[in-house]
Amino acid sequence: MPVTSVTTDPENLTMTLVAQFPVPVERLWDAFTQPAQLERFWGPPGWPASFTHHNFTVGGTASYHMTSPSGEKAAGHWEFLAIDPPHSFEVTDAFIRDDGSINPDLPTMRMTFEFSQIAEGAELRNVTYFTSMEGLQQVVDMGAIEGATMAMNQLDRVFVSLREFAQGKGTQVDILSDNHVLFTRLIDAPRDLVWKAYTTPDLVQRWLLGPDGWTMPICEVDLRVGGEYRYGWEPESGGEGEAFGFHGTTLLVDSERYRWVVTEQMTGMDHPPTTNDLSLVEEDGATLLSILVLYPDVAVRDMVLATGMVDGMERSFERLDEMVG
Repeated sequence: MPVTSVTTDPENLTMTLVAQFPVPVERLWDAFTQPAQLERFWGPPGWPASFTHHNFTVGGTASYHMTSPSGEKAAGHWEFLAIDPPHSFEVTDAFIRDDGSINPDLPTMRMTFEFSQIAEGAELRNVTYFTSMEGLQQVVDMGAIEGATMAMNQLDRVFVSLREFAQGKGTQVDILSDNHVLFTRLIDAPRDLVWKAYTTPDLVQRWLLGPDGWTMPICEVDLRVGGEYRYGWEPESGGEGEAFGFHGTTLLVDSERYRWVVTEQMTGMDHPPTTNDLSLVEEDGATLLSILVLYPDVAVRDMVLATGMVDGMERSFERLDEMVG
């Protein structure tokens, strides 16, 4: 993983993140100074960032918000204090309320980003300066260390094209934490076609079949927040296996980002549901399909992964690729 350390210093009221990447300093600089690239990693998994304003000049400002799987927004505001391309820049960082004003209940911080060349590529040193121990502890308690680590660890996929990252690699599985698992698959088609195939029942029934030998007689989709969906499978006539299904509730739909978040629970089972966060990113006519799954705990995570579900996902995605490609 790129992040090598995240440390707090109560005496100097700082939090320092160090990460290393196999790219030139100039490439790392671009990722942190261009909003389209920032949006691909600045929010941790499940909280993607949207930059609504970004004026990268001394005295300029940037505004962004991150959106949780349930639709909750956390907004921030930067003012650029110093810029030294491609070596460093410095900002003040404040939490923003819904009306656009600075939230006085949360700390305003100063952040420095320093980029240096190392033998392996480039190193980022990000230092956050607080004005009080209470502010430092407040941000740590909000999960800043875990969130920053997972956010920066997403940068590897920003440095290469989607095809370089995923083409020919099938369904990739990344265990991000005890309860977060990311599944990715490149589909060789524009994302509007992939989105339609993923959300239109009669199309879903053509590809979301798992291993060969199964049919999907039940497919009900409701893209309204609070709407219910239902999937059901059964073996083909004469085949082995028992019918089963999943159901859940739509938590969030973001048509601009092609994002659909749902709960998922096996029909007839009493175990806690997972949260499945689908997002689609297009580049060069291909779409990276990502599903971030939040499991109740590590035991459920490992139990599900041990069922062979990834093989079934890959067979389904092969059909999807053939259908829309």
